[in-house]
Amino acid sequence: MLRKIIRLCLTAGGAALGFWLGEWVLSWEWLAFLLPHGIMAYAVIAAVTLFAGLLSYLVAPLIMRGFVQMEASLETALQKMPTQDLLGGALGLIIGLIIATLLGYSFSYVPLVGGYLAIAVSLALGYLGLVVGIKRKDDLLAIFHLLPRLGGREREKSGKSDSRGRYKILDTSVIIDGRIADICRSGFLDGVLLVPSFVLEELRHIADSADLLKRSRGRRGLDILNALRKDPQAAVEVVDIDFDDLSEVDTKLIRLAQIKNGCIVTNDYNLNKVAELQGVRVLNINELANAVKPIVLPGEEMAVQIIKEGKEQGQGIGYLDDGTMIVVDGGKRFIGQTIEVQVTSVFQTAAGRMIFARPRLGEKKSGNASSGASNEVKWLG
Repeated sequence: MLRKIIRLCLTAGGAALGFWLGEWVLSWEWLAFLLPHGIMAYAVIAAVTLFAGLLSYLVAPLIMRGFVQMEASLETALQKMPTQDLLGGALGLIIGLIIATLLGYSFSYVPLVGGYLAIAVSLALGYLGLVVGIKRKDDLLAIFHLLPRLGGREREKSGKSDSRGRYKILDTSVIIDGRIADICRSGFLDGVLLVPSFVLEELRHIADSADLLKRSRGRRGLDILNALRKDPQAAVEVVDIDFDDLSEVDTKLIRLAQIKNGCIVTNDYNLNKVAELQGVRVLNINELANAVKPIVLPGEEMAVQIIKEGKEQGQGIGYLDDGTMIVVDGGKRFIGQTIEVQVTSVFQTAAGRMIFARPRLGEKKSGNASSGASNEVKWLG
């Protein structure tokens, strides 16, 4: 019913346009001799009006279909756009149109083209205000103080807490890693854990891989995700959302974090850097693991089992319970044994913490439990 009414309205509008067009054509002086006013003139107007109305009636479905498609595309684009961008663009558009109105009033006094200049200035300044408002949304929202949660830079300066980061968006790597489940059970991670549908799809592809290792990792990630959903300490929400205009999963995660005003939980170093460049907050599990490792100072003594040979001559490699690597100078000859070492230096690298030590004078225990023998280790040097 609504479509019929709209079609009739478009037909009436086309007929009215045809009537005006017929009268306008008859107003030409050179046609006055050919079509004198009278029955012939009215016949021309009626013919033009009928033709325009019929044409509008036939073209109306195409116009309505195009309008509906344009409205759907615009609605989709607005839904994907973050709230800050919408408000920033609206403020910029309003400011641009206000300036255009003031300038257009002056241009209206220009002979002949004054009205057209006013329209051109309004379009140009409106578009300019919209673009600048989206790009400088933080400055605009901080000046106007619309909402406490939207004044990004002002919030950072004042140090006040807000709801930013309430949503924690999990990527594929952190789900497969599995440590996120222990962190949630410990209560150190609050808020809602969001798992987008495209991450689930990537997990499914990994779980169906022909490679045995990838298949095992994918199935482990699905098991961990199921365990998280059953854990009362974790609020897990699966969102059915995707971005067809983006192909990379990392890019989709960044877009979702911008829309939800949340942060990404990952252990992917590259995703971490790219997200930070785009102003998205990132919680890196590897950084958390390095931060909670116990502090070791030079001069401390500890027992370590030498596992393998180091890169340099005479070095031995061991590991603490948390996975921290210890490089023992002169520890090659103690491979397979547990000895007492003294820490000489500690280095923090991008991959984690590395401890350098040397054997000390003391008792050491053999790594072979069946021998039960103990040997005296002399510290040389």
